[in-house]
Amino acid sequence: MSRARTNQDDWQTAAAPELQGSGCLSGFIIPPLTVLLVGSLLALFAFTMSSQSIPMQTPAPGSVQLSPIFTPEVQYWKNSISRWANASGLDPDLVAVIMQIESCGNPYARSGAGAIGLFQVMPYHFLSTDDPAAPDTNAARGLDYLARSLSAAGNDVRLALAGYNGGIGLISSSEWSWPAETIRYVYWGSGIYADAVGGASSSSRLDEWLSAGGASLCKQADQNLGIAK
Repeated sequence: MSRARTNQDDWQTAAAPELQGSGCLSGFIIPPLTVLLVGSLLALFAFTMSSQSIPMQTPAPGSVQLSPIFTPEVQYWKNSISRWANASGLDPDLVAVIMQIESCGNPYARSGAGAIGLFQVMPYHFLSTDDPAAPDTNAARGLDYLARSLSAAGNDVRLALAGYNGGIGLISSSEWSWPAETIRYVYWGSGIYADAVGGASSSSRLDEWLSAGGASLCKQADQNLGIAK
């Protein structure tokens, strides 16, 4: 399900400047080359660590507890999230993660590519009789795709997030070939989910997402939901 999202500002890193040299390997060039090599190894280590699988947690039967890390706009849907998660066999915290970064709980959210509602579902996933903006319908279609992504990913949340953002076919491809948007999506989602299931009372990854543009998405949701700050 290749789908464009409600746009978030890109998180960016500065590229290291190219080394300038005279063309001969002198003692003055070795230290910069050493720094570059160490930096490359550290970057590879960071990518490897971020690529570790995250299995979906199985909540206790009858549990309706949602992690407190999510914003008030997502907490607004707490009872519905529990019901939707139970119906689709998903962890409520994972459902909340998707809602958080897709719409921040705004049922009227629309992307430039036409994705609709709480879970930013593309129109071709709805039946002709569906109301795409209706929360229950939007959740049913979006979470059905998430469940299929999880199945294709062997219950690996990171890969399922990539599938939800870029299409299930992306799950079997090398992570190095993922689109930049998908890499960012997995970065945000996996970090927030890890904080949620880890019992954290706050999430630095969620705070980072908010600073990178998520706050404007939540402001729109707040206005539509009428939540007092």
